[in-house]
Amino acid sequence: MTVDAAIAEVSIKGNLEQFLIVLSVSLSVATISRIFSWFRQIPYTLLLVIVGLALAFVDIRLVNLSPELILEIFLPPLLFEAAWNIRWRSLKDNLIPVTLFAVIGVVISVLGVAFALSSFTTLSVATALLVGASLAATDPVSVVALFRELGASKRLTIVMEGESLFNDGVAVVAFLLLVGIPLGIEEFSLTTTLVKFFTFVGIGLGVGSIIGFGISYLTQRFDLPLVEQSLTLVSAYGTYLITEELGGSGVIGVVTVGIILGNFGSRIGMNPRTRLLVSEFWDFLAFFVNSIVFLLIGDQINFTSLLDNLDLIIIAIISVLVTRAIVIYGLGNLSNLVSKVKLNFREQTILWWGGLRGSVSIALALSVPVFLSGRQEIIDTVFGVVLFTLLVQGLTTQWFLGKLDLVGDQPLRQEYSELLARRVALKRVLDYLANSDIYQEIDPEFYRYQQGLVKGELQSIEDKIEKLQKDHDNLRSLTIEQLKEQLLDIEADTYAEFIRAGKLNENLSPVLQEIMAKASES
Repeated sequence: MTVDAAIAEVSIKGNLEQFLIVLSVSLSVATISRIFSWFRQIPYTLLLVIVGLALAFVDIRLVNLSPELILEIFLPPLLFEAAWNIRWRSLKDNLIPVTLFAVIGVVISVLGVAFALSSFTTLSVATALLVGASLAATDPVSVVALFRELGASKRLTIVMEGESLFNDGVAVVAFLLLVGIPLGIEEFSLTTTLVKFFTFVGIGLGVGSIIGFGISYLTQRFDLPLVEQSLTLVSAYGTYLITEELGGSGVIGVVTVGIILGNFGSRIGMNPRTRLLVSEFWDFLAFFVNSIVFLLIGDQINFTSLLDNLDLIIIAIISVLVTRAIVIYGLGNLSNLVSKVKLNFREQTILWWGGLRGSVSIALALSVPVFLSGRQEIIDTVFGVVLFTLLVQGLTTQWFLGKLDLVGDQPLRQEYSELLARRVALKRVLDYLANSDIYQEIDPEFYRYQQGLVKGELQSIEDKIEKLQKDHDNLRSLTIEQLKEQLLDIEADTYAEFIRAGKLNENLSPVLQEIMAKASES
């Protein structure tokens, strides 16, 4: 074995050991957070940050966190999973506030933070703009999980998640446009900046759309769950890399392809079993990646350096909170004037307080060129703000939800959904018993006894459903929503079946969705 080969082998072994240690610690923390009741009050992502901080405090460094690791390995699956699970119909209804927060809101955040830092600290305007761009991207992973667990309104969850999806892309584009200014290789020009911005976004939307619709129509031609699952994974990373290579925004590209495959491709090209398999795969991958990222964020903290730049961090925290308030309350009220979706003061308040910063902000700060003056100040400021939002805002969001009376009826809806599922399952069991020839092979008395048990349990479930519907009228809307989803799935599956059988050459546009939309408007 040559010396180079031996060094490479040692390096691979060392990296694998580091990876296994990180994975073991992160999954242990995530598991403990589910087992012990006290820890369940803390979102597991925040618990991972706390454990990472503890490791950093005793100077245990698990791994070196590079921007490429987050941007190219961790970011695509996180973005794709969020985009896959967001429903376009709900997002479309909330598109005005989401767009205002994600586009104009990012501009306000960048300029507001930059103005405060350049006015009250020694940072130059160009460097302060980079800090503002790094902190413009929100990362509400733990907040959205909390919304769903406590049953916050669907509108609130969609707005928070939709804003995060799109402002990640806008913030990354803004950062890339601004990073050349302090290096002296570019000068700020409004016209040039706008042209570059629309070029970044346009290429991302174009590549994401081509790959998304291409895979959607491709999966109509076959029914191979593992292949279709693999295609979604390839599309996430492939879209990011291709878009970046073409000079566009990989983040925008991944979000676009995720929304298309999650809302269009999964309906026309995947049967229900495959959709469930793919969704579970991405749920696992998001959990896996989040577990590692949030642990490493805490583990990378340098406490001495943070203390040296405490004045920068405090001013940045105040400016982030103030600009976030301007964005949410100002643009939120503007949205209320022009949109059918109305965000009340309580919902705006939780959107303001829940605007956490996370992995994207960290990655952007670390990607600042090493020879740029003020790089360490940028990194420390961003790390300090991220820590504040995760540990202070993140840990108090549940308290805010309770005080603002925004905790919903998720436990009740979950119980109702389980009863509906059990009713369907038991009816199918009865249908099988009634239409099967198995009764000829067993004792008739035993057959009737088993049938009676199922009927008795079914009647008990029917009574519980009827009681819940009587006590809670709002639960009937859940049944209607599930019925609509089933009808849309049946229509899409039928078209895909005809295409696979060669009876159709191209997909037919959905009819039921248009009918339902017209019915809801009338």
